[in-house]
Amino acid sequence: MTVAHPFNDAPFPYHHEVEIGIENITNLGLGVGRHEGWVIMVPFVIGGERVRCRIFRNHSHYSEADLVAVLDPSPQRMEPLCPLFGICGGCQYQHIHGPTQRDIKRRQVQELLQRLGHIDCDVRPTIGTEQLYHYRSKLTPHFGKGIREIGFLKAGSRSHIIDVERCYLATHAINERLKTLRQEIKTKSLKRGGTLLLRDTGQGIVTDPKQIIGQSIGRFEFQVQAGEFFQNNPHILETFVDHIIGEASAPSITHLIDAYCGVGVFGICGSSHFRTVTAIEINESAINLARKNAQINAIGNIRFIAGSAENIFAGELPEARHTAIILDPPRKGCDSSFLRQLVQFSPQRIIYVSCSPDTQARDTNFLVQCGYRTDCVQPFDFFPQTRHIENVITFSKTTASN
Repeated sequence: MTVAHPFNDAPFPYHHEVEIGIENITNLGLGVGRHEGWVIMVPFVIGGERVRCRIFRNHSHYSEADLVAVLDPSPQRMEPLCPLFGICGGCQYQHIHGPTQRDIKRRQVQELLQRLGHIDCDVRPTIGTEQLYHYRSKLTPHFGKGIREIGFLKAGSRSHIIDVERCYLATHAINERLKTLRQEIKTKSLKRGGTLLLRDTGQGIVTDPKQIIGQSIGRFEFQVQAGEFFQNNPHILETFVDHIIGEASAPSITHLIDAYCGVGVFGICGSSHFRTVTAIEINESAINLARKNAQINAIGNIRFIAGSAENIFAGELPEARHTAIILDPPRKGCDSSFLRQLVQFSPQRIIYVSCSPDTQARDTNFLVQCGYRTDCVQPFDFFPQTRHIENVITFSKTTASN
């Protein structure tokens, strides 16, 4: 129970220091502790630690603080590899042992489903790889006016760029190209800031966001526009796609719908498991590449539709009880109109892929209320050392009446 705090409307004066025990880590990567019942959020800590922190901002129900010292460190605490950790805002977990990071993410998914989805279900152990550094195949450093710094936002800042000569999450090839690209950019006289692109194709580094590049997933080949979305941890991507296709497949499922299909990854990789595949995407350049990717991989049972996800329900649909649908919406989650039409169509299985488990938990609550159950909740650690989580939830109809 929260108790009255002696500081009333302003719980702590600016730069007031307190000692707290850390209870857990939120999905934003912040530790949660309490001082006399008042919640304090502090970064770069681990559950179970006792720390000293310095208050820098008060809110109506909690305060934010900087970490001053770790008084009682966790056995899972590690020395960060990057000298900029804690200054650069790109990483939140370099101080935490890899398996512990994955368990934290599993518990965060479970907590979000309980708190926002109002459901209590088992969450499987987070799937990751041993490649905890130098895994990113895409990097997008920023620079400001005058190009004094080229790097990423300072931790806790929305505008201050930290100069980053080497990113320990990016592939070695990206870091080698970053050296020369930084020199090239700093010789130019640019009137405004911008963002750079470095995409590791395996055959070289591409810096032109409009260039079409080749990317592979298992035996499948894809053409992608370098600056557009394509999962950028190749060490886990095939395992991730295989899991989603496996969850969509079942003896009674003969049709697949791939909503938000992008360049056609799930529909193309899963085409052999279904009689028909229908895929839809609002991005015109992506859907054109998806059609081309189907030709490259000689896939004949897939059709593509250009349009927003809810337009899938305007055309002819397969029989719902023999259909699975894969959802991979943007971070904000599914549109309410789409969700209403989805449950009205009532497919037998729904596989919901999300990079934002909080909005996914919100949508999960709606689907459960509309007659679906959660069969499998599987987090993936695409981005070790960071707070980001990719989560896959498999839903099925609670009855076979459709």
